[in-house]
Amino acid sequence: MPDDIHFYEPANGHGLPHDPFNAIVGPRPIGWISSQDASGHLNLAPYSFFNAFNYIPPIIGFSSVGRKDSLNNIEQTGEFAWNLATRPLAEQMNQSCAMVAPEVNEFELSGLTPAASKIIQVPRVAESPVSFECKVTQIIQLQRADGNVVPSWLILGEVVAVHIAKWLLKDGVYDTAAAEPILRGGGPADYFQLGPEALFKMFRPGAVK
Repeated sequence: MPDDIHFYEPANGHGLPHDPFNAIVGPRPIGWISSQDASGHLNLAPYSFFNAFNYIPPIIGFSSVGRKDSLNNIEQTGEFAWNLATRPLAEQMNQSCAMVAPEVNEFELSGLTPAASKIIQVPRVAESPVSFECKVTQIIQLQRADGNVVPSWLILGEVVAVHIAKWLLKDGVYDTAAAEPILRGGGPADYFQLGPEALFKMFRPGAVK
C-alpha cells in the first residue's frame, strides 16, 4: 500500500480524528423534513443523508440513523414535507436539529411558521422558498452485507405537490443558485453554500445545445 494513501476497513475503524465518510460523500443536500404524529403534534428536523431518486413520479428519500421522531410520525401518518434549507434560514435549520422531547414543536423552537399544505395534512415551512409535499412509498430498514439489520431506516416518498417561490423561476427555469441552498459537509460542523460562482455547464455527448 503506497505511503501516500490512507487505507482502512470501516469495520475496524478509520483511525482518524473524525470519520471521513460523510465528508467524502458530500456536500449533500439537506433533508429538512416536517412531519406530524397521528395526534397532530408537529416536528421539524434536518437530515444529512437525503437525495432525489426518481423523475416520474418524483421520489425523494432520507435516512434516519436511529429511530427519530420523524420516522415515528411518518409511520403513523404516511406523509411528510421537505423544505429547502437556504443560507438565510441556516441558523433556524440548525436550531431545529436540537435533541428535544417528541412533544416539543421545532417550528416554535426555531421561530418558523407552519404553512398549510395543499394535499397532505403535514404543514411546510412558510419561510422556505421551495417545499415538496410527499406521501410515503417505502420505509426500508437498512442492513449489512451479511444480512444483519442496522438501526437506520430509509424513508422514500412520492412528491405529490411542489411549492416554488416565483422569484426563483427565471424565464420558466428554476435557478438553483439564486435560492442559496446550503449543503452538509463532513466533520462536526461543516456546511457549504451554493452560489452562481460554483456553476459550470457540461452537456451530455450528443445532446442538442
